[in-house]
Amino acid sequence: MFKKLALVVMTVMLAVGLSAIPERQAEAAKKKTEIIVSAAASLQDSLDKIAVLYEKQHPDIDLVFNYGASGTLQKQIEQGAPADLFFSAGDKQMTALVDGKLISDHTELLKNRLVLIVPSDSKAKITTITQLTDKTFKKVAVGQPESVPAGQYAQQSLTAKNVWDTLQSKLVFAKDVRQVLSYVETGNADAGFVYKTDALTSKKVKIALTVGAQVHKAINYPVGIVKDSKHQAEAKAFYNYVQTKTASDIFTGYGFQLAK
Repeated sequence: MFKKLALVVMTVMLAVGLSAIPERQAEAAKKKTEIIVSAAASLQDSLDKIAVLYEKQHPDIDLVFNYGASGTLQKQIEQGAPADLFFSAGDKQMTALVDGKLISDHTELLKNRLVLIVPSDSKAKITTITQLTDKTFKKVAVGQPESVPAGQYAQQSLTAKNVWDTLQSKLVFAKDVRQVLSYVETGNADAGFVYKTDALTSKKVKIALTVGAQVHKAINYPVGIVKDSKHQAEAKAFYNYVQTKTASDIFTGYGFQLAK
């Protein structure tokens, strides 16, 4: 009798204990602090790799990335979209947010180069971007200059060479630099302007020409903490981490140059 009663009690206790496991797991998951990082699309590979290392060292942090064109991300932050940090592929977008008092701590983090890419099997020999006016090139992919810094740098470069207006009928505009890369990879464009770091991520394209730095504004990547972040301490910690040697080695491994 007593043995049966003890067995029943143990069974009930075990059942209660097991049923509580999902609740404890859910509570543990809830304790993670979600940090939203709005970042230029060209940073995706490097930041994804950095995030793996960072989250292992900080199991209480969940990094969530919102990748896109810097101009689009800027507007999202201006309109109140949730974000804790902002990585821009241009000074213009960061400056606008700093001037609007929407960014607190900020610094120049990286530099990049603008390159012209073609499909990896292309036979084209390019020594100057003015050759894009040749009949060989029917479609040239460029990021939307209004929102994509790489598109702005491409426009500046083509304007400096007096071929921007001439190329209008050939230009295929993309929402961000990764879409430009995709257009060239898939053959939907004969050439495209991307960052060196983007070109190095794909075996389907090759760099046909590195655009001279003198024909466009400096390609800087600033990072800043969004002033309205509800997790200032955690945002500051990741902001500091991306400036460490560990993070710097990953950035340079993907072709970026350090700003400092």
